[in-house]
Amino acid sequence: MTSDQQSNRTMKVRCCIVGGGPAGMMLGYLLGRAGIEVVVLEKHADFFRDFRGDTVHPSTLQVMDELGLIDGFLKLPHQRLQKMDGLFGGTPVRIADLSRLHTKYPFIAFMPQWDFLNFLREAGRRFTSLKVMMSTEAVDLIRRGETVAGVRARTPEGIIDIEADLTIACDGRHSTVRERAGLAVEEIGAPMDVLWFRAGRRPDETENVFARVEPGKMMITFDRGDYWQCAYVIAKGQFDAVKARGLTALLDDVVRMAPILKSGIADVKSFDDIKLLTVAINRLTRWTRPGLLLIGDAAHAMSPVGGVGVNLAVQDAVATANLLADELQHGCPSENELDAVRRRREFPVKMTQRMQVVVQNNIISGALLGSDRPLKVPLIVRLITALPWLQGIPARLLALGVRPEHVQSKAAPPS
Repeated sequence: MTSDQQSNRTMKVRCCIVGGGPAGMMLGYLLGRAGIEVVVLEKHADFFRDFRGDTVHPSTLQVMDELGLIDGFLKLPHQRLQKMDGLFGGTPVRIADLSRLHTKYPFIAFMPQWDFLNFLREAGRRFTSLKVMMSTEAVDLIRRGETVAGVRARTPEGIIDIEADLTIACDGRHSTVRERAGLAVEEIGAPMDVLWFRAGRRPDETENVFARVEPGKMMITFDRGDYWQCAYVIAKGQFDAVKARGLTALLDDVVRMAPILKSGIADVKSFDDIKLLTVAINRLTRWTRPGLLLIGDAAHAMSPVGGVGVNLAVQDAVATANLLADELQHGCPSENELDAVRRRREFPVKMTQRMQVVVQNNIISGALLGSDRPLKVPLIVRLITALPWLQGIPARLLALGVRPEHVQSKAAPPS
């Protein structure tokens, strides 16, 4: 261990999950449901952090249904999106129509991620084998030779060593566990970053436009009930240049692109109200060490294109439980058994990232690097708009993904 702090406390579990995001909380729920002694470490005191992925796609809704959680889940406040319309250089286009899908939940639910995570935590309280430790940050790995044997974590009460047969890293694209394990990241790259902010919405303001693309500019707006969630896309590394132009210039550009925001844009009072999302697309070639597995953003950071990051993370968690729950009943699976997760999930990850790169290279880069000449709507977008039956294809890829996972891990008998 590299940390020079000494631990006075220890605990022992079958599985330690680092990170209480969608992958970590879903996997913790599934393993707790299977009767496996599991602890989830979340470094923050709560899940309340703004500007996280808030899109819950049909694939995740189906998982919640398979777990018997869907009725309570859909009682939480949320908005639903079926048709994704846009303006491309002023030309109306339809990107996808989820109502054409033959699926039980043909819509995207917009829900604050903290509500999703809190729901899973509350639902998991009935499993005595599941423990969620908030304000607990993994700072190092515990090793026995070449095998990862748990994590050293910082808590409000001090350092604790959590010994585990299996450690699973779900601690995001800036994963501490990944860095401590020395796993190399293959960077694929993205041409843009995103500025996230909110603008107020009056009850009488309605608009179905989802995406707006103009020469040199692009933005996304989501109707979130009492406010508009906005994503203003900028060229990679240009945030300082945007700030140099001043807040007024930025907000003037926003209102010109989306006049519906005119009355509510005053909610953005300074650059403190704007969150920079540094976009990255990357993935690991190796997701394991002996005693260690990485999933979700820790294994593969996704672009915000399509808003699929949360759902890929949930799919990883479901696949992990399907493949490993039985083996975990008896101890740590072998590294080859752990690697079955990568073998199962690598193809959908690569295909999804490839599609994101195609969108980046053919639409986003062209918009951000465009001149003052009118934008031409890409042929594929023109075809999808002109032939409504084609709208089910991007809808299916967006809603269900390349390889949707279904819950196969068994629930332990009630004690």
